[in-house]
Amino acid sequence: MNALSPLLFAHLLLVAVAAAIDTYPTIASVGDCSVSDGGEELRPVRREVYDGGRIFDISHRITSDMPSWESDDGLGQFVRLAGSMKNGSLANNSDMKLPAHTGTHVDAPGHVFDHYFDAGFHVDTLDLAVLNGPALLVDVPRDKNLTAEVMESLHIPKGVRRVLFRTLNTDRRLMYKKEFDTSYVGFMRDGAKWLVENTDIKLVGTDYLSVAAYDDAIPSHLVFLESREIILVEGLKLEDVPAGVYTVHCLPLRLLGAEGSPIRCILIK
Repeated sequence: MNALSPLLFAHLLLVAVAAAIDTYPTIASVGDCSVSDGGEELRPVRREVYDGGRIFDISHRITSDMPSWESDDGLGQFVRLAGSMKNGSLANNSDMKLPAHTGTHVDAPGHVFDHYFDAGFHVDTLDLAVLNGPALLVDVPRDKNLTAEVMESLHIPKGVRRVLFRTLNTDRRLMYKKEFDTSYVGFMRDGAKWLVENTDIKLVGTDYLSVAAYDDAIPSHLVFLESREIILVEGLKLEDVPAGVYTVHCLPLRLLGAEGSPIRCILIK
């Protein structure tokens, strides 16, 4: 075969690029990530919704001012630039230190059962088949904790395995307030027990730092995690997402020896 002329090669390359953009339209949106060129200031665009409204990021951005369990001062500094190019390093390299249950995160059975922790039921053992798949986002009556009565009133169909519960916490924007708020809405023990005994739910997601109401935090966690079949996802960002059925993807860090992990969690229509 004869070598392609430079002109023909350039033409074929342009055709290939155009076909790739048609096939993978997100390629065309790469420019949305920043503003550059011509002396303009570089400015990243941080999005909550992607792909024309099809993908919702429901994980909170980790910041120093986000709430942390039983703290009035927020999370505080969690990252530092240990190696800086401005100070002569060949690359920027950060160190990070933060609680395992920061922001949008997941609980493993070892969180509240010490014998599970000693046996190795850490976040690296959680079932990815539970953390990824069809999910139902529901609105909870705004003036109530999740009791057995409230759970029964939601009429969640049998067979549904993943449910995200949007509560008054979202309306109050509690995950955007630095001070930890003990008045957040969550599961009471009887609500957790009702869910375990009357539904097929294996992933429980809520919109503050704990799925369980403050006064019932440990009793509710014990009910949920005793069987090691239910995974708790906490601190979800659910504002501006319509209730309904989605595909959820939640991926914890694969941390050996940790009973919790921050996660990136998304919903796809």
